[in-house]
Amino acid sequence: MKLTKYPEYFNTGLDWLGHIPSNWQLKRLGTVFKERREKVSDTDYPALSVTKSGIVPQLENAAKTDAGDNRKRVAVGDFVINSRSDRKGSSGLSALDGSVSLISIVLQPTGINGAYAHYLLRSQPFQEEFYRFGKGIVADLWSTNYSEMKNISLPMPDDFEQTRIAAFLYRETGKIDRLIEKQQRLIELLEEKRQAVISHAVKLRSEDKSSRLSHYVSLTSGFAFPSSEFSHDASDVRLLRGVNIGVGDVRWSDVVYWPSGRLQEVIDFGLNPGDIVFGMDRPWISSGARVAWVKQEDIPSLLVQRVARLRARNSLNQSYLYFILSSNEFKSYIEVDLTGVSVPHISPDQIKNFKFRVMPEEQQQAVVSELKLKLDKIDRTITKAKHCIGLLKERRTTLISAAVTGKIDVRDQVPQDVEEAVAS
Repeated sequence: MKLTKYPEYFNTGLDWLGHIPSNWQLKRLGTVFKERREKVSDTDYPALSVTKSGIVPQLENAAKTDAGDNRKRVAVGDFVINSRSDRKGSSGLSALDGSVSLISIVLQPTGINGAYAHYLLRSQPFQEEFYRFGKGIVADLWSTNYSEMKNISLPMPDDFEQTRIAAFLYRETGKIDRLIEKQQRLIELLEEKRQAVISHAVKLRSEDKSSRLSHYVSLTSGFAFPSSEFSHDASDVRLLRGVNIGVGDVRWSDVVYWPSGRLQEVIDFGLNPGDIVFGMDRPWISSGARVAWVKQEDIPSLLVQRVARLRARNSLNQSYLYFILSSNEFKSYIEVDLTGVSVPHISPDQIKNFKFRVMPEEQQQAVVSELKLKLDKIDRTITKAKHCIGLLKERRTTLISAAVTGKIDVRDQVPQDVEEAVAS
């Protein structure tokens, strides 16, 4: 598809817009939207969630409040945006009647095409401008009120052109979304295959010798570090908590520390490169077991309560142990023994009581070597698919931004049937 520019532009003087087509206008947001502030109850108007994917029925994992009678009404065709900066991108045109929390701003389009508004107000440049108008105490968490938002200048083509732009984006982003879905499905299939390959290699068969892990593993459960004594000084020692354990990797996006001067008190809970760590709360998620290797870059760090450190002994190969804990057989075992309602968890004894396939050291090493070769090939394909998804999302973001700010002219790019479908 060859996309051209408009014949003429004028400079808006606004950083987020720059130059826009000369036949467009600038209008204050408050002149084309009306704020809906009606307070309702979620018993009369079903609760909705404002997400990065748009407005949906309230998610099961959404934080519930007792403010059931103190919510904002949303009508079909309203645009809803979360006012908080840590929810950037959570917005959309609602196809549902319902209610949202008071932190959301509900806008009724009065002088703008709803479909065009959906793309414009969800575009990356607008999102940045929206939060620039906000206020708050800390740099990464503040909110924007309607009284501030209404003064944002919007690029406004005529009604016909708004419809054409919305129809173009509806068609093109739909294509991109379908490609992303295919890549996501490919990743799901590859992850399933990965699990099957691991399970096939370590599966305990009737003719195999078996033993409990307790005879071959040294397991240490983390220390109950008091949260009141946590440090937030990056020069102190990181605490490895359950939140830091993903599927196959340690993540330090959410970090707390322990004072370096008190390290000697908890030296037994120090981690070494090559240790295996296992999250005992929610031990298995959709993408696999929450088991990971500790790498050199994860050191120094200390083990926190509800996380287990495992070290193989008595001729058990550490990598073989890692694959045992990652297998579907171990998953089936722990699912039966999971305790807890809101946060399922297992105990160290439950881990140690798992029966596994015992084999000579040479055979273990052969199994590990073959597994690594097969998994490396699968992992490379998964990485490529994730990279492809990243590029597609970048393309989607760039296309929307360019179309709603007039950097590309899409007026002649939309068949009549697509335009009619969006308009309806």
